[in-house]
Amino acid sequence: MSWETVETVRIPNGEGIAYRKREGGEVPVLLLHGNLSSSRHWDLLFEHMDDRFALYAMDLRGFGDSSYENEFDSLKALADDVVQFMNAIDLERTSLLGWSAGGGVAMQVAADVPDRIDRLALLSPPSTQGLPVYRKDEDLQPTDEVLTTREELRADPVSVAPALQAIEDGDAAAMTEIWRQAIFVNDEPEADRFEAYVEASLQERCLLDIDYALVHFNISTEDNAVEPGTGEVDRITAPTLVLRGEDDLVVPEALVRRAAADIEDAELVELPGCGHAPTVDDLDLLLSHLEPFLDPE
Repeated sequence: MSWETVETVRIPNGEGIAYRKREGGEVPVLLLHGNLSSSRHWDLLFEHMDDRFALYAMDLRGFGDSSYENEFDSLKALADDVVQFMNAIDLERTSLLGWSAGGGVAMQVAADVPDRIDRLALLSPPSTQGLPVYRKDEDLQPTDEVLTTREELRADPVSVAPALQAIEDGDAAAMTEIWRQAIFVNDEPEADRFEAYVEASLQERCLLDIDYALVHFNISTEDNAVEPGTGEVDRITAPTLVLRGEDDLVVPEALVRRAAADIEDAELVELPGCGHAPTVDDLDLLLSHLEPFLDPE
C-alpha cells in the first residue's frame, strides 16, 4: 500500500476511518494530525523518516476522508476512535506521535490504554489543561475570559471565525493566508505540497467540535477555569518526548511546558528556527530527535 493510497476501515461506533500506511519497518508509529489538517500533512515524514519505522496516519473523525457520522465534544471521543482503529487494523501496540490537537488526543490514548503505547511523542501539543480560546476586546486583543460554548467560539473573530468561514466557502486563498500567518511563519512547503495541505484543511467538518473539545480538555490533577482535572495524566506510563518550535504562534510556550511538566519524566526539546510546523521548517532537526527517541535501540 503506497502512502499516497487512502484506505478506510469501519470501526464499531459506525465511523469510517481513512488512513495511510507506509509498508515495511519493524517499529510501528501511529501519527495523529492536528486541527485544520489531516493525514496528508504527514507526507514529509512518510517520505523521509527512516524505513525501520512502519507508519500509520489516520484522519480523525470529521477530518480528511474520515466520516463524520456523530458530533463530538471531547478529545476522549477521538481517543476512543483511535483505540477502535488500532483494534480494526490489528495494531496491538504502537508508539504515538501527536501534532498540536493530535497531541491532546495522543495524551488521552496513552492514559486510556497505557499497556498498548510504547512511546509517546508530542509535537507542539496543547497543555494537559487544554487549549483555551479567549474572548477578544474591541481591539481584537485577548482578555482573560475563556470562551466555553460553541456559540461563543463560532463568533471568535481571530482564532475560529476566519477558519470556519474559509471552510464553509471552500476558500483556498483565505485558508492559505491562515496557514501563512499562523503556521508557516518561517518557511513554506513547495507550492504543490502547500496546495494539497490547504485542500485537506478545507475538508474539515468539525471545527467547532475540536475547538470546544480543546477548551474543555483537562487530564491534569488540578482544576482550570473551565473543567475539573481528571488526574488521568498520572496513567500515562510511556516514555514521553515533547517538542516545541521556538517560534510557535499557535500553542503558547507555557502550555507546552505544562504538558511536559505534568507527564512524569517527560523530556522537553526546543526546536530553534521552527514554528508550529517543524516538519516544514526543519525536518532534519525534527527527525534527529524523533527517530532515536522512537527507536532507542
